Amino acid sequence: MTELHEGPLTPVQPQTMPGPSRRDARRIRRRRRHRGEEILGWILVPLMVVGLYWGITAGFEALGTSPGLVWDQLMQVKAMMEKRS
Repeated sequence: MTELHEGPLTPVQPQTMPGPSRRDARRIRRRRRHRGEEILGWILVPLMVVGLYWGITAGFEALGTSPGLVWDQLMQVKAMMEKRS
C-alpha cells in the first residue's frame, strides 16, 4: 500500500508556543527600559547643556558683565593674593 491509498490525513492541532518565562520577560523589559533611557539621555543631556549655557549667558548679561571680564578680575584677585604672601 502506498501513501496515496492510506486515506485522508487527520487535522493536526497547532501547537501553541508557551510565552516567555518570567526571567525572559524581565530581561526583555530591562532591555527596553535601557534603550528608552539611552534615547532619553541623548535628547535631554544636550538640552540641559544648552539650557545651562543660556542661563549663564543670561546671568552675565543681567549683571552687565562678560565671562572675559570675570576671568580678568579673578586673575587680578589672584595676583593681589600672591603679592600679600
